[in-house]
Amino acid sequence: MWAEISLAALAHNIRALKDLANPGTRLMAVVKANGYGHGAQEVARVALENGAEWLAVARAEEGIELRQKGIHAPMLVFGLVTGAMIGRALENNLVLSVYNAASARAVADAARACGMRAPVHLKVDTGMGRLGYLWNGAGIGEIVDMLRMPGLDVQGVYTHFAAADAGDKTYTRQQLQRFRELLQALSERGFHFPLRHAANSAALIDVPEAHFDLVRPGISIYGLYPSGEVDHGRVLLQPAMTLKTRVTQLKEVAAGFSVSYGCTYHTPAPTVLATLAAGYADGYTRLLSSKGRVLVNGEYAPVVGRICMDQCVVDVGHLPGVKTGDEVVLMGSQGGKTITADEIAAAIGTINYEVVTMVSGRVPRVYV
Repeated sequence: MWAEISLAALAHNIRALKDLANPGTRLMAVVKANGYGHGAQEVARVALENGAEWLAVARAEEGIELRQKGIHAPMLVFGLVTGAMIGRALENNLVLSVYNAASARAVADAARACGMRAPVHLKVDTGMGRLGYLWNGAGIGEIVDMLRMPGLDVQGVYTHFAAADAGDKTYTRQQLQRFRELLQALSERGFHFPLRHAANSAALIDVPEAHFDLVRPGISIYGLYPSGEVDHGRVLLQPAMTLKTRVTQLKEVAAGFSVSYGCTYHTPAPTVLATLAAGYADGYTRLLSSKGRVLVNGEYAPVVGRICMDQCVVDVGHLPGVKTGDEVVLMGSQGGKTITADEIAAAIGTINYEVVTMVSGRVPRVYV
């Protein structure tokens, strides 16, 4: 099994998203989780070549790895950074998030130990319920205390929307109003920020009033829409990942033949089974057992029986001319037919984000 990543699709998506942003708004390409499974280094390079000015990762280790690979663009770390990793992050010119008093103190202490002021962005919780200072009440006082803390250079402030991918934007606009109220409260106290940001992919597409100084597209960079409820007509995205494998064996079997572990599937009639080199250790999830379908020679073939760690079986009895070694598409297009990440997600009760990020590290990424 291998993943083909279209650099042209990535470039198209970045340019299209950049064009969609309000004039003067910068683009921060989110490349966490190994670029949503597509390869962080390669995605980062394409993004920066096509209009992105910032990058974002979830963990400092991800940012340091990109630095070691020669990526020098401004880079924000969204998540928790502790202990000695704070110093390493600062040495690598990563911008850290501070989201409560403890995180701010830890970063400030590490910065002072290094004889510097740490570049940070203030994370505000306006209704997501995860990391962030609360936008009101005691939260404002805690933020003011942090802004006066020696050792910190607060260069930006941001929040994250909980439901921007829903058709009903009521809660998103409530969060947006809370964010504006916080910015106003801090402005009245003399605090201003060079960079304010809130818009994820869904808000970039549907909520232009949330664009501020930066937008933070993630899933849309990779050619996937955050949900079926966002306005797909506002931007044409091109999926960048195709998953492929090959037929490793063909076998003619009789009716009633048992397939794979647990004997959960029996052939209803004489047929031909094709074994494929793809399994759940590759990220072709076991949840697709007897549910999924693949493309062989431009036609659909159903997955039958349980998907194994390294292999799976499909029924190709209805397809003439299938040969050992034939290329098989697990996700993507072949012969005018398509299997989308959204189709796979719907079959297993998840979202397209998980489908692409669960492609494992042992699967080669081939850039085309």
